Amino acid sequence: QVPLVESGGGSAQPGASLRLSCTASAPTFFVGWFYHAPGKEREFVAGIRWGDGYTLYADFVKGRFNISRDYNKNTVFLQIRRLKPEDTAVYYCAAGKQDSGKASDFESWGQGTQVTVSS
Repeated sequence: QVPLVESGGGSAQPGASLRLSCTASAPTFFVGWFYHAPGKEREFVAGIRWGDGYTLYADFVKGRFNISRDYNKNTVFLQIRRLKPEDTAVYYCAAGKQDSGKASDFESWGQGTQVTVSS
């Protein structure tokens, strides 16, 4: 397992942007972001393949989320634009050995970072 550390969460107003970071102790094959809203199941948001930057997005993302990586810093970013109150959730990054949007396919998880969107 690869230790992962998320950062960048916080409070923001609707319409603003946030960038979340996930730093791994070592490169891993695929890194995904999940969001866990109150009262809901943990849900896949986006993922990126470390080697070639291939990306995978959940359908509901609709262009507001962008995942990217800094290869030299072992860090994956999740940019969230035009924040909405329903984006309020704990965001987790996870590492796995295949391209997947299924939580069960990921082996390592970060501790999560809270995002709260309200006016």
